[in-house]
Amino acid sequence: MLLIKNGTLIIGTGSIGKGDLLIDGGKIIKTGENLKADDRTKVLDAEGKFVTPGLIDVHTHLGIHEEGIGLAGHDYNETSDPVTPYVRAIDGINPNEKGFEDARKAGVTTVQVMPGSANVIGGEMAVLKTAGIVIDQMVLRSPSGMKAAFGENPKHFYGSKGKTPVTRMGIAALFRKEMKRAQDYLRKLENGEVIDFDLGAEQLINVLKGVIPIRAHAHRADDIATILRMAKEFNIEVTIEHCTEGHQIASYIAEHNVRVSVGPTLSTRSKIELADKGWHTLNALDQAGVPVSITTDHPVVGIDSLILSAIAAVKHGLSEETALKAITINAAKHLGVDERVGSLEPGKDADVVVWSGDPFDARSTVEKTLINGETIYDSGISSNK
Repeated sequence: MLLIKNGTLIIGTGSIGKGDLLIDGGKIIKTGENLKADDRTKVLDAEGKFVTPGLIDVHTHLGIHEEGIGLAGHDYNETSDPVTPYVRAIDGINPNEKGFEDARKAGVTTVQVMPGSANVIGGEMAVLKTAGIVIDQMVLRSPSGMKAAFGENPKHFYGSKGKTPVTRMGIAALFRKEMKRAQDYLRKLENGEVIDFDLGAEQLINVLKGVIPIRAHAHRADDIATILRMAKEFNIEVTIEHCTEGHQIASYIAEHNVRVSVGPTLSTRSKIELADKGWHTLNALDQAGVPVSITTDHPVVGIDSLILSAIAAVKHGLSEETALKAITINAAKHLGVDERVGSLEPGKDADVVVWSGDPFDARSTVEKTLINGETIYDSGISSNK
């Protein structure tokens, strides 16, 4: 058992206050004031410190786009075909990649790792804890979504080779064609017809049945509208990933009851789709009632800058409460894992971060990161008894 005492607890659901946190068996048992410990309980004095849920980045390429080794570490786009629903990110992630260590040091305990955006349909993704040496033991949810991409990336990658898609019309047509094919495959299965096994269609059935959403890369407002159109056409769940021009159609997005991941806003305007990139996107979506998460899109922006992204959002008008939720409980809901992580509520996994001060003070540092109640990063500063 572990008792974290006297810290400023930020529960993650909006409540903040001085108190204690009791952990046992990898789970949060209780929060409150003056909790008692027996002789078997390890006590961590968090006087003057802040205690938060582990941070969550909903959109990364951690371990599948390895840093510093060039092409050998580029396992995030299966560019043999523009439509690859049959691949799985989980098969390409290296848990020893340096980014996982950076995540732990920065208090990031949960990430979604996904294929890149070269393909119209790019494959399955997974939600992981950031500690471990075997991916299968790190998985929190797999699959957690099916990647799709609209706009310049698939158009540029394949169009430059003289292959479909060359236009946005071509992207939408390929997406529609593949979903129609999966619908037909499902119909035949349900009718008991003998058909050849098709792994891509099998994995898209999870989308059609609502088991997992399409997580759609879309920067421009018109591309966002296209995926919302597809969601209605095929009666599927979608999340909008990046949503750079989401502020332009915030009320329209709100009508469609979707969750949105915004970022990486700390990055530069590296392509034309990012011309209107800015922190105003988060503000507009939040004001329209759209649930938002903040992402680094690691390694576009380093995973250790997730809290800095939230701080920058606050600097530009987002409330601290909304910014924290965007990297904790709202992020957990975006990923469909909020029963396990995202807040310091009893019964949830003991993914906890102890900070030297207010996490929204850029000078504050992570002193301890716990995953499932185990300390997986320790700066050596915190006081233990």
